[in-house]
Amino acid sequence: MAQRAAQACNARPGRVTGQAELRPESPIPELSGRRAVLVASTGGHLAQLVQLVTRLDLHEDPLWITFEHPQSLSLLRRARVAYVPYVASRDYVGLARVLPRVRSILRHEDFDACVSTGAAIALAALPQARMMGKEAHYIESVSRFDGPSFSGRVLSHLPGVKLYTQHAAWADKNWSFRFSILQSYEPRAVTPSWIADRPKVFVTLGTIRPFRFDALVDRLLSVLPPGAEVVWQLGETSRDHLPGTVITTMPTEEFDRLVTESDVVVSHSGVGSTLRILELGKSPVLVPRRASRGEHVDDHQAQVADRLSALGLVTKAEVPQLTMEHLLAAHSTSIDFPPKNDVVSGLKEE
Repeated sequence: MAQRAAQACNARPGRVTGQAELRPESPIPELSGRRAVLVASTGGHLAQLVQLVTRLDLHEDPLWITFEHPQSLSLLRRARVAYVPYVASRDYVGLARVLPRVRSILRHEDFDACVSTGAAIALAALPQARMMGKEAHYIESVSRFDGPSFSGRVLSHLPGVKLYTQHAAWADKNWSFRFSILQSYEPRAVTPSWIADRPKVFVTLGTIRPFRFDALVDRLLSVLPPGAEVVWQLGETSRDHLPGTVITTMPTEEFDRLVTESDVVVSHSGVGSTLRILELGKSPVLVPRRASRGEHVDDHQAQVADRLSALGLVTKAEVPQLTMEHLLAAHSTSIDFPPKNDVVSGLKEE
């Protein structure tokens, strides 16, 4: 796929759109001044890297490698981007096919370090960067609370890759804990203001292929009042005859507008959409996908929902237990981003 590039006028070096300015201290000072290639799959991995790059003191104008998607087209529209074919989770054939494209991109780029938050695309980029004698930095997803992902485990066996966890609980001699993006959010109770029989509800199920989430759609149809104003962002869960507005995918600007204008957001526990919802000041209802229903490769989304719920940032509900009370609880919470006492350095666990 063709490489696209766009320069930001009067923009901070390497800056991407849709992000609040954070404190300038870099949690990875080893990257200060480095010419970087930034690599991430779309979804939560890209959302995290977009947020983290505002904290890194990189050399100007880094190159991004990701998939072409409404999210990347929106968030990276003022950045230099090389788009590569989509690689699904644990798609080893797709990974093999994308290797030559990534190799070509790296060979034609003048860079010092390759930085990735995953997922499979990290396995295409970081080993090749190391073979070229460049630095390789892998930042594990904040959704991995108990240990590294498959990509992280593979990369931990590659000599010279610098590994970072966002959770102090499993940091060790190989995995360094410097920061967690969860430290950027703080919950605050607010007075409910919605009209009980006509709430504005935005439902977002993510776009991860090839997984559907029909169970959540069916549950919401039985829970929401007839007068609810609903917008459904369904991704792979194509459905007919749903009440309200149905959208498959959307650019970040439209996603932001719908989150901001809604009374409550109901979402799968995908890290990317959740972080963006929190950044926009909303506390969502998170309903995790379950591997037992064929909705994901594993149950890590349940861990995401559990941990964020324990921090007071979201309201968690399993599909069978979801009620309007969960929606009202989320509506009664607002999120400050960044919090008044923003922690960037990672000196304490979230």
